[in-house]
Amino acid sequence: MTQIPAPVPVEQLHFAMPPVHATAAEERAHRKQRLAAALRVFGRLGYEEGVSGHITARDPEHPDCFWVNPFGAPFAELTASDLILVDGGGRVVHGVHHVNQAAFTTHAEVHRARPDVVAVAHTHSLNGRALAALGELIDPITQESCAFYQDHVLYDAYTGVTVDPEESRRVAVALGPFKAMVLRNHGLLTVGSSVDAAAWWFIAMERCAQVQLAARAAGKPVLIDHRDAVATREQLGSDLVAWINYQPLWRRISRAEPELLS
Repeated sequence: MTQIPAPVPVEQLHFAMPPVHATAAEERAHRKQRLAAALRVFGRLGYEEGVSGHITARDPEHPDCFWVNPFGAPFAELTASDLILVDGGGRVVHGVHHVNQAAFTTHAEVHRARPDVVAVAHTHSLNGRALAALGELIDPITQESCAFYQDHVLYDAYTGVTVDPEESRRVAVALGPFKAMVLRNHGLLTVGSSVDAAAWWFIAMERCAQVQLAARAAGKPVLIDHRDAVATREQLGSDLVAWINYQPLWRRISRAEPELLS
C-alpha cells in the first residue's frame, strides 16, 4: 500500500504576490512590460476595433505622465519599447509615434482625478458596447458580477469622439471612487492600482456584460440579494484579487510571446 506523503508546510508553499521594486526605473520597466502584455491579451480577446482603445499606466517617477499604446499600432504586435510616454496635456515626451487624442484626453482626466489609480483601460469591446447601448449597469446575477456591485457607475450621456477636457473631466467626476464605468452608447472603462488589476476588471466586466445579455435574452435573471452581493464583493472586489486573477493570463502571454518584454 502506497504511503501518503506528509503535507508540505504552508510556509514552504509558493504564492505569487504583486512585486515590490527598489527603484523607479525597475517599476517603470515592470509597468511597461505589463502594459504591453495587457494590450496583447486584449488583442487576443478581440477588444481591438480599428484604432480605438487604450490602456494607460502612470509613470512611477513622473506621476503626471502616462505610458500608452501608440496611435494605430496593432495590439497584438506591441512591445514594451513601442509604448509612448505622454504628459497630461497629451504631448508625447518619449517615443516617436502619435497618441490618439480623442481617447487619451479622458484617460488623462481620470488619472488626474484619481492619484490612487495606476492604470486605466477602455476599448470598444462587443458586449460592453451592447450593455452601454442599453444604458445599463452590471446586475448582481452571478458571483463574478458581484465584484462590481455598487462599485461601478453609469455615465448617462454620450461622450462621442471628443478631445474636450471639460467633457473628460465630467467623466472623471462621475467615476468618483469606483473601479469601473459604463459610458452610455460607448463602452466600458476600468481603473486599477496596477496594470494587471485594471486589465482584469475590464475583462471581467466584459464577460459579466456578456452573461447579463445572454441571461436576459433567455428569460428573467434572478438577482442576488443586497447582503449577499455586498459580502461577495468584499471577497472578490479588491485590486489584489484582480491582480491574482490576471496572473494566468500574464504567464500565458509572456511565455508564448516573450518578445513583448523587449
